Amino acid sequence: MVFSRRAFLGSVAAVAAGGATKGQAASSSSHSVVVVGGGPAGTCAAIAAARNGADVLVVEQGNCLGGMGTQGLVGPFMTCYDKSGEVQVIRGLFDEIVRRMVAIGGAIHPREVRAGTSFAAWHVPGHDHCTPFEPEALKFVLDDLCREAGVKVLYHASFVAPIMDGYRIAGVEVLTKAGLRRIAAKTVIDATGDGDVAFRAGVPCELGDPARGGAMQPATMFFRIGNLPEEAVEAVRKQYPKDILCFKTLIKKAKADGKWHIPRPHVNIYRSVKPDEWFVNVSRLNGVNATDPQSLSDAEEAGRRQVREIMAFFREYVPGAQDVRLLCTASTVGIRESRHVAGEYRLDKEDVIAGKVPPDSVFLCSSSIDLHGGKGAAGTLYLTIRDGNWYGVPYRCLVPKKVENLLVAGRCVSASSVAAAAIRVMPPCMAMGEAAGTAAALALKAGVAPRALDSAALVAQLKRQGVFLG
Repeated sequence: MVFSRRAFLGSVAAVAAGGATKGQAASSSSHSVVVVGGGPAGTCAAIAAARNGADVLVVEQGNCLGGMGTQGLVGPFMTCYDKSGEVQVIRGLFDEIVRRMVAIGGAIHPREVRAGTSFAAWHVPGHDHCTPFEPEALKFVLDDLCREAGVKVLYHASFVAPIMDGYRIAGVEVLTKAGLRRIAAKTVIDATGDGDVAFRAGVPCELGDPARGGAMQPATMFFRIGNLPEEAVEAVRKQYPKDILCFKTLIKKAKADGKWHIPRPHVNIYRSVKPDEWFVNVSRLNGVNATDPQSLSDAEEAGRRQVREIMAFFREYVPGAQDVRLLCTASTVGIRESRHVAGEYRLDKEDVIAGKVPPDSVFLCSSSIDLHGGKGAAGTLYLTIRDGNWYGVPYRCLVPKKVENLLVAGRCVSASSVAAAAIRVMPPCMAMGEAAGTAAALALKAGVAPRALDSAALVAQLKRQGVFLG
């Protein structure tokens, strides 16, 4: 059944009305900026807005900040350098977070990590200067940064609906253990990843890739393993030197034995900060719609089932991995794609490939197009920059159409499915968040809607904050 935005808001209104008749009035509060979603984009948006003078509240449905970097166990951070591997192009808050983790032994700075090594899963194109990090260290650092900036965080709060005043968003309604809560805001930043706020506020959105019948990139259940010596993995790689992708020959053997059913013919394992510990990016969950609760629920169970099969493969087929230990599975399945919000500008494939840098670019990036499922269910379309060493993402991509006082940051930003496959990873999302939070605060100071903000003033302020813009 197709569940439209109008039907959804109607059901919310009915629930709210029903609660009111029973004397269960929703509590309320007010903030100048409300950020919905405390993932990499949302947390950076909140810190940036608060540092620029805004009263900020983050609404997060989980129990910690960091999103896919903590709850999702997605690691390492992909490259923050240019195509040549010479210039770090994503700096600002991202680099501050990394340096703080390094200081407590929870990360290795990307300048020390090169392509073709175990930290990059031995990949070369697009994988130079990855950033290994510990999820627990990221939790601690984000807590500290938010507290120092004066950001208020409301955990265990699920976004329900926008509070609209015509075409202007005036706040959000969330569900907590204490019931419905109405939170007024002068500006709202949608950092949900799925564009939930924008969609329910009436912003046009695309689900997946219309050119591929609405297909979305497959999801992955990330997990971490321990007690797998790097020497053992290197020995297998030497034994099968033609396997560009890890354990490909061994997977063929397991598949022939009927012991590999995962629609992915290789293993991606990234060495963690600690020796003998690895992030595993292998499971492949096709056809998952992150905006459909049943589809998402089914994916969680299927992902854990695939993890068990992968662990059995390690122990039976990989020499030296007989005693490998499962440390933990992610508390949420990793989503690569769902909605794409329609903004004032739509980043497209050619913008990325041609290395275009619009005047209102709020960050520079060299992340490659990494479209899982772009070459069939098991294949990946991987495209690096053709011209130049980086491309720019304009502020207009963060400004949604039709609704005022709303900004968007993260993988649901205004981009085609193919272009979004380049900027969906965490360093670009953090840069987007810093730009959105800074823009929200500057617009409030100027007394204008985010859409009317002088982008030159925004760019100048981002540069003062340490953002690299060429």
